[in-house]
Amino acid sequence: MLAAKSDVQVDTSEVRVTEWRLAPGSATGYHTHEMDYVIVPVTSGEMTIVAPNGERTKSQLAAGKSYFRKAGVQHDVLNETASEIVFLEVELKP
Repeated sequence: MLAAKSDVQVDTSEVRVTEWRLAPGSATGYHTHEMDYVIVPVTSGEMTIVAPNGERTKSQLAAGKSYFRKAGVQHDVLNETASEIVFLEVELKP
């Protein structure tokens, strides 16, 4: 699986904003979110989420429709579609 591309756009004492680009066939790699975060989809699409136990679920993104998650989420995010997925991750620093 290819590695997703990340570009940190803002990194202050309060917040970090990272643009993620997942080409078809790419993944973020398994990770744990250390901070609360907001995802802001730039494109619509479908991501595959892989939980620590290997369970796979599909997550629909709608461009401009943000969602929030608390710190501690553990997963890998895959793009198993034919279109690039782009989103902003806004991490809220304590």
